[in-house]
Amino acid sequence: MTPALEAIEDCSCNITAFLFEGLTDNVDLHSPLFVIFLLSYLIIIAGNGAILLVILLDSHLHSPMYTFLTNLAVIDIIAASNILPKLLLMLLTQYSRISFSHCIAQMYIFASLVCTEVILLASMAYDRYVAICHPLHYIRLMTMKQCASLSFLSWTIGFLDTIGHAVLVSKMSFSLSHPVDHFFCDFSPLLNISCSDTFQVELLSYVEGASLGFLTFMLVVVSYVFIICTIVNIKSTEGQVKAFSTCSSHLICVVVFYGTVMCLHMKPTSDYSSKQDKYFALLYVVFVPILNPFIYSLKNKEVKKAFVKLWKLV
Repeated sequence: MTPALEAIEDCSCNITAFLFEGLTDNVDLHSPLFVIFLLSYLIIIAGNGAILLVILLDSHLHSPMYTFLTNLAVIDIIAASNILPKLLLMLLTQYSRISFSHCIAQMYIFASLVCTEVILLASMAYDRYVAICHPLHYIRLMTMKQCASLSFLSWTIGFLDTIGHAVLVSKMSFSLSHPVDHFFCDFSPLLNISCSDTFQVELLSYVEGASLGFLTFMLVVVSYVFIICTIVNIKSTEGQVKAFSTCSSHLICVVVFYGTVMCLHMKPTSDYSSKQDKYFALLYVVFVPILNPFIYSLKNKEVKKAFVKLWKLV
């Protein structure tokens, strides 16, 4: 049989399951990795859950900024729960099989949450711009109704934007003999084992990703240009520090988020590197959800006061 015929027979559009390569072939590392990721998952749930609980119970935190923060906490919890339980099962049992439908759903949820977070971070940048550059008009420009609308819009656009990608990928043919060289179903590793022409889905990904990413990134950049100009013009050093402290947490999260996502997704499939992508994916799936609650709680006096108040009640 010729190589061409073997390649054709190796491909199937009716594939029922995928196998993961996982993080490492070294079985001896599976147990310590299981402990590390289990602890990480528990910290993510506990940290973001605590943020949600504190904001919901403390009426002083019922403001637009903290409403956006609750949305970020929900995203972190869902993103971790979408991937880490399956990874923990793989490390514990060596069972690396995932059904086709579960794989597509995992990819869709992951991509949708990334898009949602991109829009939410841009909305938070606008919120900080209004708070610092137009403080006297903040109550009028950023009402809770407007904040709820921006949050709803973020989730709606995020989950609608990636439907096309999921549909196109689900109709592709995949190699039966090649496992997914990753620890979860992501866009690039799936295209890497596809026997179909990936041009259409890659083009859709670049056009939608670049347009959404560019627009939201520019909104963040423009907002911070105005914010920095306003802070520089504040006469007192104390006023400058106070103004900057209100947006420093958000700025740190923006830098970490955009850095990991750009390294993970803003490159052609031909440049796909499984080892590199796994590292950046771990940063987004594990490191960022752990980091966010600590950034927003440790650098925010109101949140720390709310934590102390809740702790006394317990």
